[in-house]
Amino acid sequence: MNLEDFDYELDQDLIAQTPLKDRSASRLLVLNKNTGEVEHHHFTDIIDFLQSGDTLVLNDTKVIPARLYGIKEETNALIEILLLKNVENNVWEALTKPARRVKVGTKISIGDGMLECTCIEEREEGIRVFELSYEGILYEILEQLGTMPLPPYIHEKLKDQDRYQTVYAKNLGSAAAPTAGLHFTENLMTRLKEKGINICYVTLHVGLGTFRPVSAEKIEDHHMHSEYYEITQATCDMINETKKRNNRVVAVGTTTVRVLESVMNKCGQLQEDKGTTDIFIYPGYQFKIVDNLITNFHLPKSTLIMLVSALAGRENILNAYRIAVKERYRFFSFGDSMFIIDK
Repeated sequence: MNLEDFDYELDQDLIAQTPLKDRSASRLLVLNKNTGEVEHHHFTDIIDFLQSGDTLVLNDTKVIPARLYGIKEETNALIEILLLKNVENNVWEALTKPARRVKVGTKISIGDGMLECTCIEEREEGIRVFELSYEGILYEILEQLGTMPLPPYIHEKLKDQDRYQTVYAKNLGSAAAPTAGLHFTENLMTRLKEKGINICYVTLHVGLGTFRPVSAEKIEDHHMHSEYYEITQATCDMINETKKRNNRVVAVGTTTVRVLESVMNKCGQLQEDKGTTDIFIYPGYQFKIVDNLITNFHLPKSTLIMLVSALAGRENILNAYRIAVKERYRFFSFGDSMFIIDK
C-alpha cells in the first residue's frame, strides 16, 4: 500500500486549537465498520452504544512536562529537548532541536543548572540520548522547568495544563496524551459503571512511535519506534472474561489497541506483561482482542489513520473523514471523537 492511499483533504481551520470547556461536550461520529454507515451524536451518547458486560480499556499513562529549553554550555546556543523515553535510571531518549548542534559530550544547562543534560549518544532523525544530572526528584524538577509537549499543529497556549491529561491519568512517563480519553469525565465514567460496563486500564507511554510521520512511500517499509507498556493480570482477567461472555472489548485510543494486540502477538494469549512494542497495525492486520474503538480524528498519512483503517476498512474511514470535514467536526488532539462499532 502507498502512503497516498491514506491522505485526505482537511481545512486547516478544523484543527482544534483549544479544548472545549466541557470535556464530554465534543461531537461523536459513530461508524459501523461492517456497513460503513455513519451517525452523528455527542460524546455523552457513548453510553447508549455500550451494553452491560462490555469492557472499556483505557490507557492510564500521565503526560510529563517533557519539553525543555536549555543553554549549550560551550556556545550559549538555545537548545530544545523533548524527553521521549526513559531508557534506564537517569538516561533518556529525546528529540532535540537543532540536533546538529548537539554531539556526544555536549552539555546543556536548564534552569540555571537545576538540570544538566549530557549527550551520550547520537541517533537519527534528531534523536539524542542524554544522561540527566540533578538533585531531588526528577518529575518535580520537570514540573518547574518543563512545559506540556503539545503537538506542533497546536499554536494556542494551553491555559490549563490538566486539559492535556485524562481524568484517570496515573502513571507518569508519556510525551503525549492518549487523546481519545480526553473526552471522559468522572461523571460519565460513573454512569458507565452504573450501567454495568466494566472499566480497566493498561499503560503505554506515548513516544515517537505514535506521532512520528511516515516518510516511506510504501507503508510496509515504515518502522515504528518502540514504546513502553504494562498490562496487569487483573486487566487481562476482566478482558478474557468479557470475550468468554461474547461481550465486546472496546479500546479507548490507538495506544490501548497497540498494547492489547502486542501482548496477544507476543504471548499467544492475554496475560500480565510489560516491555516495549513497535507494533505497526495497517490494513490486512487481523485483530485478536479489540472489537470496537473510541478514537479521535487523525492526521493524513499517519500510522494512526492506518490503524483505524485496519479495523474499519480504508474506504469506510476515508468516507467517514470526508463526512466529518463536510460537517465541520473538530480534528486531532483537542478535537471531536469517533466510535468504530460493529453492531
